[in-house]
Amino acid sequence: MLTNEIEMVVFDMAGTTVRDQSEVEHCFYQAAVETGLDADKDQIKAMQGLPKLEVVQTLWAEKMDATTTAYQEKVTTTYDHFRHVLETHYQTAEVVPTEGALATFAWLRERNIKIVLTTGFYRKVANIILDRLGWNTELDENFRAISTDAIIDFSLTPDETGTGRPHPAMILYAMETFGITDPKRVVKIGDTPADLQAGAAAGVGLNLAVTNGTHTEEALKAYPHDILLSSMTLLPETITKHSPASAAK
Repeated sequence: MLTNEIEMVVFDMAGTTVRDQSEVEHCFYQAAVETGLDADKDQIKAMQGLPKLEVVQTLWAEKMDATTTAYQEKVTTTYDHFRHVLETHYQTAEVVPTEGALATFAWLRERNIKIVLTTGFYRKVANIILDRLGWNTELDENFRAISTDAIIDFSLTPDETGTGRPHPAMILYAMETFGITDPKRVVKIGDTPADLQAGAAAGVGLNLAVTNGTHTEEALKAYPHDILLSSMTLLPETITKHSPASAAK
């Protein structure tokens, strides 16, 4: 049970607030195959939520000596091709919010609770998605809201923080940005093990995941969490139940 008022909710993007029917996984697998990286689909899925360059580096390091020039060349080739495949996908495919995402944003807005989007994507892809959804409305050059008409309050990628999940850097950066000193006033929600690990590392008040994203309840339950939700539609009532002060605002 939380005793303090919730001030901020930190969301993942693909699979949590943006519908992902394994598209990112497929894009990565395509890039791997086309650049000679023998990657296992299950392993790629297990690494969802991590910075994509880190995934490429990890997979190539399992195949060859990571101290060699050849290794770095392989990493660069695969990562560059993955970027091309991924950017093309999000520029051309349907991009839609997950069920309940927009209603949840509106509910949080009514209660003046900050809405922060984080991702393992690099900034260019995050911007493509924000633009396709219209969620970049009223954001400044630092991707922070400049008016109450903004749909979200802040967008963060590993490009801004220098590291991504499972490190809690993006959560901590968002807290610092909004002057939040108590992590118990923060809710984290994602759909991957890395999301749950980041939330636990930050010590958030509610560490949640949805099970209708890229990972099932079975895959997520082994990781530190408070509650696993069947969909984003349950987030408002979950916050209401565990933080009466926020719900009453």
